[in-house]
Amino acid sequence: MAKNATMTSPEHKTGSRDEWLAARVDLLKAEKELTHRGDEVRRQRLELPWVRVDKSYRFDTDDGPATLADLFKGRSQLIIYHFMFGPDYTGGCPACSSIADGFNGTVTHLANHDVILMAVSRAPLAKLQAYKKRMGWSFPWASSFATDFNDDFNVRITEEQQRQGGAEYNFRRESAWQPRAGETTDVDRFAAMAGTDTATYIRERPGVSAFALDDGAVHHTYSAYARGVDGLWGMYQWLDRAPLGRNEDGLWFRHHDTYEAR
Repeated sequence: MAKNATMTSPEHKTGSRDEWLAARVDLLKAEKELTHRGDEVRRQRLELPWVRVDKSYRFDTDDGPATLADLFKGRSQLIIYHFMFGPDYTGGCPACSSIADGFNGTVTHLANHDVILMAVSRAPLAKLQAYKKRMGWSFPWASSFATDFNDDFNVRITEEQQRQGGAEYNFRRESAWQPRAGETTDVDRFAAMAGTDTATYIRERPGVSAFALDDGAVHHTYSAYARGVDGLWGMYQWLDRAPLGRNEDGLWFRHHDTYEAR
């Protein structure tokens, strides 16, 4: 459900303008340290070795069948958001949808800076197109339904891996999944929003991967998963600067066209 617009913090100190300014200057030091640390992390990210992708992948796009190299659309860089939308979903993952709301308008800017940003999901293209129209999005979205791209880039696990464990996600091996009997969780609610059951829902995984096209060869340069995608989630960057911060009690957000009108 939507958060109450009049929520307030139960306890928060107040003070004078001078006290606020002194505390803000102290915080500025911490923010600058974080910025400089971010610069260093970005440098390390750029120094990751590029891994040539020799395997052939086939995607379904609005322009017809495409290879991984075709997805670059004449640019030298490609960023793929691994959007959780499996073949058995009836709608997109609410979390991925929130992230997509934030990057939809960024695509044009990046395309004019030699970077293609697009989403890739396993659902058939017709499902993606219908949902994209519903959400009012314009970013390119390809279906990997006919390929094992999602498996190879660790954003999908099989039913067997789910039952027995051993799947790799976020650079770790997972144990077998055990549903919580008699308890409805936030993940259960998200699965229902996506029109599927929980087990099917969590076999798809979110993430982002970057690729470079160099002398006709595609190279994988970067991937991040789970909270490694947090920095791309525009909604949270704003909430982190709001008076009450993220102020969460469970997964509160939903598809943007299902909130109650205010």
